[in-house]
Amino acid sequence: MNRAFPKGAFSWHALTESKLFFPLLALTLILLVDLIFIPGFFKLETKEGHLYGNLVDILRNGSTVMLLAIGMTLVIATGGVDLSVGAIMAIAASVAAILMNPVIIGVKLPPDLMKFINDPNFTYAPLWEVIVVTLFVATICGLWNGLLVAYAKIQPMVATLILMIAGRGIAQLITNGVRIQIFYEPYAFIGSGWLILPFSLYIVAAVYAIAWFLTRKTAIGLFIESVGVNARSSFFSGIDEKKIKLLAYTFCGFCAGVAGLVTSSNIRTSDANNIGLNYELDAILAVVIGGTLMSGGRFSLLASLIGALVIQATTTSMYAFGVPANAVLAIKGLVVIFVILLYSEQMRGIIRRLTMHKRSLS
Repeated sequence: MNRAFPKGAFSWHALTESKLFFPLLALTLILLVDLIFIPGFFKLETKEGHLYGNLVDILRNGSTVMLLAIGMTLVIATGGVDLSVGAIMAIAASVAAILMNPVIIGVKLPPDLMKFINDPNFTYAPLWEVIVVTLFVATICGLWNGLLVAYAKIQPMVATLILMIAGRGIAQLITNGVRIQIFYEPYAFIGSGWLILPFSLYIVAAVYAIAWFLTRKTAIGLFIESVGVNARSSFFSGIDEKKIKLLAYTFCGFCAGVAGLVTSSNIRTSDANNIGLNYELDAILAVVIGGTLMSGGRFSLLASLIGALVIQATTTSMYAFGVPANAVLAIKGLVVIFVILLYSEQMRGIIRRLTMHKRSLS
């Protein structure tokens, strides 16, 4: 056995078969280009006890897509897709803003409170209530998608397209079509605060820990993969396909709600037209780059996070090169095509042949 499969060759084969290999390779290549062609790209500095630099910016700016990618991974692993996460972000931002400043919809505050509406330390609802209610609404949105997909048997793309289209209208209705400026500093800390590293990264870590525990320390992860591989066989194995899909879409809505809180607190406004716009596409790409097949099945949450960083690293690098903003999307598309090609069967075949060649030489 040892003669047929040398230890070194087997380790290389296992490495290339890992879902982390290609996203890490793509991220390494992008950062290598930055190292060679952009002087000082890796420079880090400390200001007032906080860490700053391009690498930190990639993590900070990519935190929203990472949050969406966590939820989207579970949905895609079931063989579905959620196109409404961007709209759910907008709804979450509008709900949070209206809870902090309901004056905009005609709620009359007591005269002694009216003078504080622009005070950075004033909010009509306490911060915990803002967060809980916002996440509850976002989770209900995810639950709605899950009901349409799992119980109404509507195709995932069509079912989530409904909320994708209507969601921004709902967000506009919540705020009467007005962009509410957010002055409450404790809320702004969620997306723009720092504790050595950006505070949003700690939020990503917390959500990732919850998802990892649910999928790797309980049977839920196995059920999700089983439903994605073959829902009919899963049913005959005693797995309730409907409940698993409902859970995946509900959790995806929750993740979108958290992303909406982070984004709105960072830009300090409830911009229903622009918050989360096209983010659903970045989230789907992050998951695909992370190796989760659109047909469902095995998934890796960590690989999806790295996929999100690949997308953000591409964007940050383009800006560092001085590429105009209107050309960044096109170049990002080329990078994504390159990364997807790494996943092609032809590329995997080349890697397998190289591995077999290395084994024969050993």
